[in-house]
Amino acid sequence: MITLKQVEALYWIAELGSFEAAALRLNTTQSAISKRIQELESRFELEIFDRSRRTACLTLKGEEILQSARQLLTVRDGLLAQLGAQEAIFHRLRLGVTELTALTWLPILADRLRKRFPKLEIEPEVGLSRTLYERLAERTIDLIIVPDVFTDPRFSVTSVGKVENAWMYGDGVMPIKRVFALNEIAQQTVIVQGKDSGMGISYSQWFRTHGIDTPRTVVCSNLVAQIGLTVSGLGVSYLPKACLSHLTGQGVLHLARTTPALPKIHYVAMYPSSQPADFLGEVARLCQACCDFSQLVLQVP
Repeated sequence: MITLKQVEALYWIAELGSFEAAALRLNTTQSAISKRIQELESRFELEIFDRSRRTACLTLKGEEILQSARQLLTVRDGLLAQLGAQEAIFHRLRLGVTELTALTWLPILADRLRKRFPKLEIEPEVGLSRTLYERLAERTIDLIIVPDVFTDPRFSVTSVGKVENAWMYGDGVMPIKRVFALNEIAQQTVIVQGKDSGMGISYSQWFRTHGIDTPRTVVCSNLVAQIGLTVSGLGVSYLPKACLSHLTGQGVLHLARTTPALPKIHYVAMYPSSQPADFLGEVARLCQACCDFSQLVLQVP
């Protein structure tokens, strides 16, 4: 007999590249995963993985079996979805978000996920975009919400929303209420996000496109600290306009209109394309429905 546990083990070893990673994905031990494959190989007297390799590499027969295993899991997952029991398969979601999402609409998303999948365990991770992207590539995280700066055919991408940023500064840094050229902004100390930040990557490319060099920069990839530095009058920075409207409305921060204006940053949900079922696609669609960068969670009454 073939068991679904054996089929799942085969699929996830092949998908993630190691017995250890498959064990983590299936919430079991590496020895249990090895036993499932050994039982399968012994029962049918065949070799699924090439033991001469240092990594988990399928034999030619193993490649054939993988195709059938993927189809079987797709049918199984589709049936469970029809029965309204997706959480029976996807009991855990390792979700990666950047700081801005965590500070704005993550609570809304978490609430919607709990209502849609009552038994789902959400494991959040807040980090810089590049770190989250690397974790996704390693398959140690399931889905990430980041600025749209990474192109990788291994992953599906769903647009979830966009954020409007504006140049902001504290008292005494620049004249108030006038339009600035970009080169005037560049002459100031510019507080920027670094090379591992999706927003930092996006605006760095935009500066280069417009031939703008910023010789005096302060790199700060922590959004709360970036706001603090700007309020302190230590430079000019690009910050999310809507959720900081309480600070600009009170005159704590001032808006600097520029020509050209800063482009909006598009955020996407990224997740592996080769999942047997569409669970992560549904999570991405929930992200799309919940995305709202207009209010900080600390402002919610």
